[in-house]
Amino acid sequence: QVHVVESGGGLVQSGESLRLSCVASFGSAFSVNAAGWYRQAPGKEREMVARISSGSSTNYADSAKGRFTISRDDAKNTVHLQMNRPKPEDTAVYYCNVWAFSVATGITKDFWGQGTQVTVSS
Repeated sequence: QVHVVESGGGLVQSGESLRLSCVASFGSAFSVNAAGWYRQAPGKEREMVARISSGSSTNYADSAKGRFTISRDDAKNTVHLQMNRPKPEDTAVYYCNVWAFSVATGITKDFWGQGTQVTVSS
């Protein structure tokens, strides 16, 4: 099993940067492939914010381009989301999604964290 935990959320003012972290914990039989950050605001469906491949290729939602940066540190099984110049519209629960391959079962599946609340005040 893979345990995914996000951290770094909180209440910030517009323009104050945040860095979200996502740590995946698992045994040696797993390896992480792609990962991504998603968010869900009140009254809206969950949407993709940023994705990163195993080769560190990235793509972003239009709303995040130029402001957010996703990165990964495979040695620490960690994925980050750097949020620069956040806006009140970025307020949402942010979730980390990790795809992991199990060598024992041959199955690749995704795992979700519990989410971390990001609130941006004007």
